[in-house]
Amino acid sequence: MKIKNYILVFAALLLTVTVFAQQGKQNKADTLFNKFSFVKAAEVYKELIAKDYNKDYATRKLADCYALLRDPKNASKYYKKAVEQDNVPIEYYYSYAQSLRGIKNYKESEKWLQRYKDSGGVVNNNDFSKDANFITNVFNAKQQYFLDKFDFNSEYSDFGAYEHDGKIYFCSTRDAGVAIKRLYGWNEQPFLDVYVTEKDSKEEVDHTKKLQGDINTIFHDGPVTITKDGKYMYFSRNNFKDNVENKDDKGLTNMKIYRATFRDSIWTDVEDLSINSDKFSTQHAALNSDDTKLYFASDRPGGFGGSDIYVVDISADGVLGEPKNLGNVVNTNGAEGFPFINNEGTLFFSSDGHVGLGLLDVFATVNNENDIIIDVINLGTPVNSNKDDFSFTMSTSGTAGYFASNRAGGKGDDDIYAYNRIPPLKVEGVVSDAINGNPIANSTIKLYDEKGGQIAYMETDDKGYYSINIDRNQDYKIVGSHEKYIEDYRTFTSKNIKTELTTITANLLLNPVEDVVTLAELNTIYFDFDKFNIRPDAAQELDKIVDLMVNQYPDMVIRIESHTDSRGSLSYNDKLSIDRANSTYEYLISHGVAPERITAHEGFGERRLTNGCDGSEDCEEQAHQLNRRTQFIVIKME
Repeated sequence: MKIKNYILVFAALLLTVTVFAQQGKQNKADTLFNKFSFVKAAEVYKELIAKDYNKDYATRKLADCYALLRDPKNASKYYKKAVEQDNVPIEYYYSYAQSLRGIKNYKESEKWLQRYKDSGGVVNNNDFSKDANFITNVFNAKQQYFLDKFDFNSEYSDFGAYEHDGKIYFCSTRDAGVAIKRLYGWNEQPFLDVYVTEKDSKEEVDHTKKLQGDINTIFHDGPVTITKDGKYMYFSRNNFKDNVENKDDKGLTNMKIYRATFRDSIWTDVEDLSINSDKFSTQHAALNSDDTKLYFASDRPGGFGGSDIYVVDISADGVLGEPKNLGNVVNTNGAEGFPFINNEGTLFFSSDGHVGLGLLDVFATVNNENDIIIDVINLGTPVNSNKDDFSFTMSTSGTAGYFASNRAGGKGDDDIYAYNRIPPLKVEGVVSDAINGNPIANSTIKLYDEKGGQIAYMETDDKGYYSINIDRNQDYKIVGSHEKYIEDYRTFTSKNIKTELTTITANLLLNPVEDVVTLAELNTIYFDFDKFNIRPDAAQELDKIVDLMVNQYPDMVIRIESHTDSRGSLSYNDKLSIDRANSTYEYLISHGVAPERITAHEGFGERRLTNGCDGSEDCEEQAHQLNRRTQFIVIKME
């Protein structure tokens, strides 16, 4: 009986996956952009444009990069291309107008400002004074942050929220539940203490949630930051020793940064640091991503103003180096404080010396390709207001965090606000063979907008996977194709989806065209017991391979693998399988297949049985027959 076997293995198609690499580049560029690494992001977006990959999207993001780098000449160049796109978000009219003003092309700027207004955009006239800082206005034109509810505020002062290992640490003057409160003469509120609560807790935060150990004292304590391994905490505290305040020459008690160790489930072993002094304040500790640098604020001599941001190296044994002032790009003759460093090395801080919306505003730094700070950006609303906005922190993902403000509408004096940034949205899926379900590598993916315009192009990876970043509130069509398959498509929408949704799945199934079906159904050939000659039924199948390789696929390359059943000795079966591989090889060569198109013809004896007939039980002859075979592995199709 003729037994068919549909297990021809398409094992190692050696085709490049160049466009998949472009998708990886886009993900990299978006990550860099979201982490404020605009110089590096711009370089990757330019590479994507050169490769014509998701070009419209990359052009818009590249224009934003140049705007945020205070480069109106290049920003206007790419905003001009962006505003010519179909369905471009209207804020790009505004951004283009601002970039034109940045190069003093006022007439053209007014034209695009009017178009922005006509499209429903709202403009603050102060944004367009002739000498306005176009970069800040462009940044503020796009809402980057969205406020979330924070459940742990009190009627007093709360700030310094910092998330670590699922817990939120923050400072508060609440002292709730304590019968006798010590009041701070400055504002007649209790002194600051550090509180900790589970992020998702619904319990009230009172005196029972004060941080356990030696952190909290009878004076001001906090805010805090913790090393990634959870072993050490750096925190601010009034300068005092043995419960006695140490005052400077003016009779003031300054702030210091202390370090504590987590031991036996509490914070203890508090140590004074070498960067401190009785003569000036050192406070607001922040650590970089690998805990090798400590950032802080200080009013020590030699600064630019009331207080400046400094950085100091931390050696492996915890010893601190010499503090370094971050310079006058960050520091002003006003007050800078509350530094925070995200995972990409971007510094966030509060200042009343840079141009802002009110009193203290939160700013972010912009670094060049050498990681040198070249500018600062106001984060805009809703992070900043016309009041004090400070103690900004961010999650490791860069999409959520906290800050504090004394703006109107809060619960107490200073309140903590949680925020989120709308995450990027992508469509992803797998392109598979509709007959056997196998993934199709290097299939072409094209993305179209609701008007039929192509807006993205890529190829699937070796697992048939693709992923493309898309805009929200749009209708799309995704099409998958391959030269050996019939194309398939899906329509989908990103309208009215939840903010937290980051992925839309669109899998595609491609039906093979006729010649691929023929190849897929090619039979394995079989041999008689203890024989290696080519049987007539095997010759028919070998003739199919000859036809495929000589007439249909002149570049096709294969490998031959032959096997035996389990009867006979191991060494005998090894030789018999090699003889079967040789006879198969010689048949193909004698019928016109070039030898170089068969990379190997090998025998594996009884080592790769297709069933359980390994000699441990009796098997029918038909079962043994399945093991006496030669298979053909396709190495290259074209």
